[in-house]
Amino acid sequence: MTGAGLFVTLEGPDGAGKSSQAALLAERIRALGREVVLTREPGGTELGEKVRRLLLETSGTGHDGLSDALLFNAARRRHTIEVIRPALERRAVAICDRYSDSTLAYQGYGDGVSLDLLRVITGAATD
Repeated sequence: MTGAGLFVTLEGPDGAGKSSQAALLAERIRALGREVVLTREPGGTELGEKVRRLLLETSGTGHDGLSDALLFNAARRRHTIEVIRPALERRAVAICDRYSDSTLAYQGYGDGVSLDLLRVITGAATD
């Protein structure tokens, strides 16, 4: 495992064990001598943590899928710029508990937002 950085995402519903598996994977990769950045979405940055709190505190209060997708992608933009991209540039392994596939699953398939629109928004957020 030398050379370029590596970006790994773990996706799944709440309580599925993503965080536990991410920690175990990070531990194993570190044992191989690689730098690991363990992060999550929403979260990982100051903006991401604020978005996380906002969404958790207002759960069940009339969210709509597109609004949520825009919030997630605003946080994702900062996360990509501040955490993920720099880790990859250092050739680290970035392990993320959720990323853009969750937006497709929850806001797309779950809330009915156009998958094409979500891909455009996510593409803009992540370059």
